[in-house]
Amino acid sequence: MKIIFRTAVLLTLCLIIFTSMTFKPKRVIFFGDSVTQQGVSKNGYITLLKKALDSTKYDIIGAGIGGNKVYDLYLRLEDDVLSKKPDLVFIYVGINDIWHKETHHTGTDYDKYLKFYQALINKIQAAGSKVVLCTPSVIGEKKNNANLLDAELDKYSEGIRQLAVKNNLPLCDLRKAFSNYEMQNNPEDKEKGILTVDGVHLSDVGNKFLSDLMLSFVK
Repeated sequence: MKIIFRTAVLLTLCLIIFTSMTFKPKRVIFFGDSVTQQGVSKNGYITLLKKALDSTKYDIIGAGIGGNKVYDLYLRLEDDVLSKKPDLVFIYVGINDIWHKETHHTGTDYDKYLKFYQALINKIQAAGSKVVLCTPSVIGEKKNNANLLDAELDKYSEGIRQLAVKNNLPLCDLRKAFSNYEMQNNPEDKEKGILTVDGVHLSDVGNKFLSDLMLSFVK
């Protein structure tokens, strides 16, 4: 009788352990600025990703704060990301680092931007999470480098591409994807209204576009 009881207890414990290991959803955190903050809204890209994925398999979390730059992400990394023990983290930051150099004189110099970005990668990987790097998308939607900050966006984006190669990490190249979309879908060369509402923040079309781009990386 004792042997049967012990066997039953052992089988129950094994079942509990197996169940917890098998059915724990993959936790994915999107870490960024106001584009990511707005991503959790009704038609935001993070909300769309949640709808597209099985909630029993994926736990999708937005961790965006408006106005954030790369060093803001570094300062809140522990509280907003690492403490949640994610399996995968998307780093999507750079718009304000560039944009605020022009509008507020409080942006982030290129070298410092890459150092902070590398520091984010190091700390996230040290915690055991995987990382996807994202290039900054647009500050204005005109084609053929006609927007004021296109050259800076291209420079910072190339820096992230190099970090992806250096660290052997997947790259979600939003800069390239958005630019290609504008070339094909902005015949009137509008500054906004194609993928964004103001040249930066995403419209419903932009959120759907971004969601589709990121879906394959999540899966």
